Amino acid sequence: MNPTTNSVLIIGGGSAGWITAAVLASQVKQQFEKPINITLIESPDVATIGVGEGTWPTMRKTLKSIGISETEFIKECDVSFKQGAKFAKWHTGEDDDFYFHPLMLPQGDGDFDLTPFWQVYKNASDCTPSFSNAVCSQEAICQAGLAPKTITTAEYDSIANYAYHLDAGKFAKLLKKHCIEKLGVVYTQDHITDVNADQEDFIHSVTTKNLGAIKADFFIDCSGFSSLIIDKHYQIPFNNCQHVLFADSAIATQVPYPDPMSPIASHTISTAQANGWIWDIGLPTRRGVGYVYSSHYQTDDQALEVLKSNLTLDETSQLNFKKIKFTPGHREKFWHKNAVAIGMAAGFLEPLEASALVLIEISAQMIAEQFPVNRQSMLGLANQYNQTSLYRWQRIIDFLKLHYVLSNRPEKFWQDNRNPESIPKSLSALLDLWQHMPPYDQQFPHAVEVFPAASYRYVLFGMGFQTRLTDHGLNLTAKTHADEHFQNNQIATDQLIQSLPNNRVLLQQIYQYGLQKI
Repeated sequence: MNPTTNSVLIIGGGSAGWITAAVLASQVKQQFEKPINITLIESPDVATIGVGEGTWPTMRKTLKSIGISETEFIKECDVSFKQGAKFAKWHTGEDDDFYFHPLMLPQGDGDFDLTPFWQVYKNASDCTPSFSNAVCSQEAICQAGLAPKTITTAEYDSIANYAYHLDAGKFAKLLKKHCIEKLGVVYTQDHITDVNADQEDFIHSVTTKNLGAIKADFFIDCSGFSSLIIDKHYQIPFNNCQHVLFADSAIATQVPYPDPMSPIASHTISTAQANGWIWDIGLPTRRGVGYVYSSHYQTDDQALEVLKSNLTLDETSQLNFKKIKFTPGHREKFWHKNAVAIGMAAGFLEPLEASALVLIEISAQMIAEQFPVNRQSMLGLANQYNQTSLYRWQRIIDFLKLHYVLSNRPEKFWQDNRNPESIPKSLSALLDLWQHMPPYDQQFPHAVEVFPAASYRYVLFGMGFQTRLTDHGLNLTAKTHADEHFQNNQIATDQLIQSLPNNRVLLQQIYQYGLQKI
């Protein structure tokens, strides 16, 4: 028996459920003449975490592909621009210790690597610009409080590459409205009481409290940490990664601006603490601030005091603090039989580098592009999807761990993070290689990478990592070529500093006039 896939049931809303619904609904319509029914069900009893989200530039392509106006998105979801992340006090813990992970690629990336030439200059002079400043313009743009585009730049186009900061709750509401009104997604609200499978253990329906059985051919589990299908029903084992990534707790709050015209940072600010790190995300109406930490190194009450001590408000008692507990890790597989988990139902690592939403985007896109048209196709697709997803999760774990491994901070939390027993073998092998040459894209041969080699370079050399220079020396012609790239970057930076608007000013202009349609 090989039944055709005529219907999809997405279990759970939030960012994961509604992004998946939107991507599937928009792409399936383009692929097939015969309609495929897409239904999303969410429980009225379960609230989303929704503390605020950072995204990757992929979100621009996703929103454009599903037909949402960037102007509408910015207005409805309390959106600001994100051009990267500033990491403060991660290396030494001193006040002047910071580096940037921008979203722009280095000058000449793919054709010419400036890394060895920057390192020569850095070793020769303490006045050499930081790695990110030397090879791209974005650190300077962020430090100047500027936006990545102008009001005359078309929707989703950029001058400097960018992503978004957004209000996750408002984002889910916008996606929900768009899916129902524009993409034909059927929405129902009910509590699932049971999952029903046939003799081959393929799910054929879920039982709900009020509506009874809801049937479907393909099920997508976006039920968050509850993981109703992949965990509760199929009992797929969970890979606990806490021996690598120690953080298991977060405390979040929303901080009002002291003035309506207060600057809005166009980058995430991540400031290391003795037992974790604090995020600071600027939205148009407020800042989202939270402390990510390990409960093995301090209590929740101690963590709350750390967060409060980093807030500049005179009266923190007026703020609401939300505690979040999580176990870093992921499922051993994500697609089983006719069900696949996306979002927190699949796993969660930690908020560092905003990998959660991009994983949702990529997962939904993979399923949409290779939609399982019948039961037989699911078997091969599931195997491919699981292999690809496991590789991707491991690379993200490596990349997040890299931030901790390179620190010289003296606290026990950071010392334990440098313990070789806590470092994945895959990352250790790369660190050994990078002692002799910088990261290149060819060292990541799979077409499924979340972070390009340039991201590794920004973190490595921002954290003071040294690649041993070749005994062969650097060619004079290559040095001249490198100097041209460094000069071109400085020229481009100067021009952008002069031409780009203030971040808050641009957002105000978008609210008033809107961006140009593509």
